[in-house]
Amino acid sequence: MGGLSIWHWIIIVVVVVLIFGTKKLPNIGGDLASAIKNFKKGMQDDDKSTTEQLKADPPAAQSSQSAGDKTDTKSQ
Repeated sequence: MGGLSIWHWIIIVVVVVLIFGTKKLPNIGGDLASAIKNFKKGMQDDDKSTTEQLKADPPAAQSSQSAGDKTDTKSQ
């Protein structure tokens, strides 16, 4: 009930070929592949920029705040 049989897939493929034609299918596949590559490249670039930002600006403010909290509790 939940899965698609081989006949369902054949019908889907036939409908796609009828809609797009055989000449456009390789173009669609190439466009999809390039979109996936660009997405992966963008994700890697985002990770690199985040890493570079952390190297340039280490979270020293957090450690100084926690040190300040420790001194406040000692004075009380």
